Amino acid sequence: MILVCILILLMAGGFLSWIVGRWRAVAAKWVALVAVVAAFVILVVFWGMHSPTADLTTAGVWLAAYHIKWIPQLGIGFHLGMDGLSLIMGVLTLFLGAVSILGDWRAGYTHPGFYYFNFLWLLAGILGVFFALDLILLYFFWEVMLVPMYFILIGWGHENKRYAGTKFFLFTQLSGLLMLIAILGLYFIHGRNTGTYTFDYEALLGTSLSAKTGFWLMCGFLVAFVVKLPIVPFHSWLPDAYTQSPNSGTVILAALMSKTGAYGILRFVLPLFPEAARSFGFWGMLLGVVGILYGAKMAYAQSDLKRLIAFSSLSHMGFIMVGIFSFQALAYQGVVMQMVAHALSIAGLFLLSEAIYARTHTFDLDKMGRFWEQMPRMGGMTVVLVMASVGLPGLANFIAEFLVLAGAWQTHVILCVLASVGLIASVIYSLVILQKVFHERAATGVRVRDFSPRELLVSGLIVAAIVWLGFFPQPVFRATQPAITHIVSTVNTPEK
Repeated sequence: MILVCILILLMAGGFLSWIVGRWRAVAAKWVALVAVVAAFVILVVFWGMHSPTADLTTAGVWLAAYHIKWIPQLGIGFHLGMDGLSLIMGVLTLFLGAVSILGDWRAGYTHPGFYYFNFLWLLAGILGVFFALDLILLYFFWEVMLVPMYFILIGWGHENKRYAGTKFFLFTQLSGLLMLIAILGLYFIHGRNTGTYTFDYEALLGTSLSAKTGFWLMCGFLVAFVVKLPIVPFHSWLPDAYTQSPNSGTVILAALMSKTGAYGILRFVLPLFPEAARSFGFWGMLLGVVGILYGAKMAYAQSDLKRLIAFSSLSHMGFIMVGIFSFQALAYQGVVMQMVAHALSIAGLFLLSEAIYARTHTFDLDKMGRFWEQMPRMGGMTVVLVMASVGLPGLANFIAEFLVLAGAWQTHVILCVLASVGLIASVIYSLVILQKVFHERAATGVRVRDFSPRELLVSGLIVAAIVWLGFFPQPVFRATQPAITHIVSTVNTPEK
């Protein structure tokens, strides 16, 4: 019941925040923070008591699982499961959820109760995607993510929030409908082949599909997931949504919602459609390389701090695609570490950008400069976050990108070399942040204050996690190894 309890805790916390927020804004914040921290503690304690082992390499063996019939007439069940991969993503989600609330503590949102209701339901939807083992339940949580994020964006975003929210909604909704069509197609084909109509993930593994049918069904899932990552050319909603979202909304959108796309490819696309995935391997890696180089070029061209960070995120998502479609165990370990490391570093950078906006009321880099003299604590934290984005050895991002490229090298040397060029480009656009914000002389003088103790705590937690994983990545590797072993064996085993 631990998975159900965590989801109920977040959803109930959202309702309670909405209720108490009618009287006191700070009460809504405290309820939301307590709910997220409580769920985080529960999951961390569970991790300590139930460490993944090498035996968890086959479907049906989970650290925790909950399965009851929901609509048995249609083969729909309420089936949740957690292995090492979903455990790591769950811990990451709750950690950044708590950090986001702390980072947003001084934000004077109108209707704070309703804001934190949407925020907690958004986290519940993300966790639901990581835990769902019924495809209809997966689609349900996929939509649960969409609705509260849309309300957060259009309700508390910046000046062009409605345009950005509508664009985000259309991209995500339309791609989600393609996934629903693919789910139904797989459901009916499996039922016709076996006489059992079910949406259960474990039952649908190994469904006999023709090459053409398997490819088109895979595309239905894949489009939904790459839109959420996002990957070029499905990315055009990203700069607007990331730029216009409020502080914590941007963190969740960039650091966590994007990872549901990567998780979806690993968990659903590769095991359900291994033959189709293998046939798409080169093109998947190519899309990743294009995303790396295009995102880097666009990041360097920005004069808006938040858009620069948004395009840098697009560039780093390309490494996930390169790693996934290299079909190498080494690269998959790098993909998982990239999901974690990128989430931490991009969350820190977006929190930094909003802290600067709160002081200067602008994201325009040309109106910043010489802030190091006034904000040395913020400058020090920014150096670590920028170096993480660059992939400096000793930080988590270096391990992630090194493993991805080492694995990709075994599959396609030329694409791996082109992806490596993105690392050089990341140095250029990342150092622009330090130069423009903290060193270059500003066009107009602006007096700003340094990090408060609360802001220092928030950024310190993120930086500490990045540094710790840079030196001690083994807990993540040990936790995810069984799941990765199963994925690699599934996708690299020729079909009979």
